[in-house]
Amino acid sequence: MARSLLVTLSGSFQTSPTFFLNPVNGVNYSVVTRAPEFRINNFQDLKNIPIASDAGHSEILGNVGAISRTTGMPEISRYNLHRVIDIYASVEGRDLGAAGNDVEKIVEAHKKELPRGSQIFVRGQLDTMKTSYAGLVAGLGVAILLIYFLIVVNFQSWLDPFIIISALPAALTGIVLFLFLSETHLSVPALMGSIMCMGIATANSILVVAFARERLTEHGDPLQAAIEAGYTRFRPVIMTALAMMIGMVPMAMGYGEGGEQNAPLGRAVIGGLLCATIATLFFVPAVFSLVHGLRRRSGASPVRSTHDPLHPSLEPIH
Repeated sequence: MARSLLVTLSGSFQTSPTFFLNPVNGVNYSVVTRAPEFRINNFQDLKNIPIASDAGHSEILGNVGAISRTTGMPEISRYNLHRVIDIYASVEGRDLGAAGNDVEKIVEAHKKELPRGSQIFVRGQLDTMKTSYAGLVAGLGVAILLIYFLIVVNFQSWLDPFIIISALPAALTGIVLFLFLSETHLSVPALMGSIMCMGIATANSILVVAFARERLTEHGDPLQAAIEAGYTRFRPVIMTALAMMIGMVPMAMGYGEGGEQNAPLGRAVIGGLLCATIATLFFVPAVFSLVHGLRRRSGASPVRSTHDPLHPSLEPIH
């Protein structure tokens, strides 16, 4: 009896089979059995639904049960096996992070009013965004460390790699300033562009420091070596940075369908390279001159001569 009622009213997983195999295309189609909606127009039609007993006698639903109108949840959701009530909210005219912070403040203020055994969580895109941000920020830090240790192995020195990555804070500053001036919110594409910018800024700094090391080996004057490195490597550094920035202009403009999603990536790269290039040509040579000048006055061993400044395999680690 119960089975007939379930099948008639809303369909049931108890029907067998629950699928239909189309012999023409071999595709399975789910099968749900239920009474046609146009036949159930009022309570009386519902009471007249025929049901069959195990003894074979027919009866109608109105004779075996009481039917009344009430209210209830249209659907039941679960989270970690617990029943939940979902409250949906969308963002309009604001970024997701700022709106999410306001929602979390409201949630924290009302947690103490919850009944015993009840909990409240903020889920959805805000949770996904925070997880993505945490992973990308951690990836940015790991990328900087890996770059530093890779240059240490390549240069066989702890000091010169530090001079090279001294341009990276300027790159991060440029990213923040350019996003602020262009009124672009921090996003996953912007963080991806920041990671890209770290590698290009480091490559340009390597050009300057490697040449400065070579000139320091020749005449032993840190200041003159830094000036020569900045002057000689000016054109290669500018060409490398300009090529990347000009290539990112169409993406930064956000033209085309869906272009606004990748625009923060291009803007982050342009802003970061703009400041990193200035730091590479002026700040990095100054740091090189200052650091090696202090080493020279303190009596530390000078940089040994190598044929390839990018692969000084015979130089000891300082």
